[in-house]
Amino acid sequence: MAQRGQVTASLFATCMVDQLYPQVGVSVVRVLRRLGVTVQFPASQVCCGQPLYNAGFTKPARQLARHTLRSLAGSQYVVVPSGSCAAMLKVFYLDLFAHDPALLPPAQELASRVYEFSQFLTEVLGVDDVGASYTGKAAYHPSCHLLRELGVREGPRRLLGKVQGLESVELPQAESCCGFGGAFSVKFPHISGGMLDDKLANLQASGADTLVACDMGCLMHLGGAIDRRSLPVKIRHLAQVLDGEAK
Repeated sequence: MAQRGQVTASLFATCMVDQLYPQVGVSVVRVLRRLGVTVQFPASQVCCGQPLYNAGFTKPARQLARHTLRSLAGSQYVVVPSGSCAAMLKVFYLDLFAHDPALLPPAQELASRVYEFSQFLTEVLGVDDVGASYTGKAAYHPSCHLLRELGVREGPRRLLGKVQGLESVELPQAESCCGFGGAFSVKFPHISGGMLDDKLANLQASGADTLVACDMGCLMHLGGAIDRRSLPVKIRHLAQVLDGEAK
């Protein structure tokens, strides 16, 4: 485990956080600083290229990936508040540059330093109690890339389990996809909507008043339906709960 006072982390904010949910990025920085981590923000960062990659536009995706390799070069650690974008940097860049002898080594080197937010707390800092408090009854939704590409399953649950005042409840069929999947929800709206209906039915069955996840894409998708149906459930990124933000 890293010595906290000697750790420097670059925040890769992601498009979703940067453009739509900046409060999540603020919470990430607050939590990391509270744990003694020096946080940097490479100002040249842009989209990681995942939407283009998923849609089959590999050439422009590589252009964004090359820029990201330059932007994050020299970072001790890279912390990403999204399992989806972290998987792009850590897993799919290796596919993008698999046949590029010049860029595959720096992509591999970057991959070794990239961690999703909860993964960084538990695996690098060795922390599962950040001294947070939050009043509510929360269900945790594990997003697909976080779970299936990065293999992160128990870390977020351990972190939530240490939050004072928070009652964790089980979300039935928690590991089923919510139906977002980025472009999937646009290409296949009826299938996506059916998956969303199932997830919301399970959420209501859980009795939770707060839905927690590590990806704002999932939470945006679920939160929109929660608002349309006037359900009494708040959406919160894990970082917001660990930051003690209960608004």
